[in-house]
Amino acid sequence: MNVDFEADARQRIDKWLWCARFFKTRSLAAEAVERGRVTVNGQLCKNSREVKPGDKVVLEAHQQRWELEVKGIAPARGPAPVAQTLYQESAESQSRRAADAERRRLQPEPSAQLQGRPTKRDRRRIDDFKG
Repeated sequence: MNVDFEADARQRIDKWLWCARFFKTRSLAAEAVERGRVTVNGQLCKNSREVKPGDKVVLEAHQQRWELEVKGIAPARGPAPVAQTLYQESAESQSRRAADAERRRLQPEPSAQLQGRPTKRDRRRIDDFKG
């Protein structure tokens, strides 16, 4: 796969996020951009915003926040090792994500265990607990 590291290479932000494997589909990447979870060089952007090597991208998705520098542009989505050459994450961002992951591991969100409506058995336990 050919990755373009030239300074004049450009690509739409939604396509770049998809090629860099932050999202499984391009439509999910586009949705994240539309919801304001992606900034390029400190500014909110639209899907049509083009990124080039050297741009700073901040992405908030999957309960994580990445601070990235665009290093290259890929013509198409490729394997993960190639996708990892498209960006460089700041050391501060890496340490913050690791600390957040450890915090989530030690203190899981209580609502994460809930799955839909309570069963009949759950309802009886709730009623017994309430009195």
